[in-house]
Amino acid sequence: MAAIQKLPNNFTEAEVDDEIIIMRLDNGEILSLVDSAAAAWRLIDGRRDREALIGYLAAEYAADQQEITRDISGLLQQLAEARLIAEG
Repeated sequence: MAAIQKLPNNFTEAEVDDEIIIMRLDNGEILSLVDSAAAAWRLIDGRRDREALIGYLAAEYAADQQEITRDISGLLQQLAEARLIAEG
């Protein structure tokens, strides 16, 4: 799989305590990421692919791989649809 990259020209972000707040620059929409979603966002560095994110988070949260796969796939889809990330 291809690495996932953030598209920094499309958003601005701030971290407040354990929450990551992302504002889309095209429409001002605000996204709030906490817990595993915030952890996934922090891991998106242009080198890791979907499988690497899922593997890391499944180990970090001692969670079922299928559940993490479903949750992270949904998050990545939402972030891609918002044009905040791109795979490959």
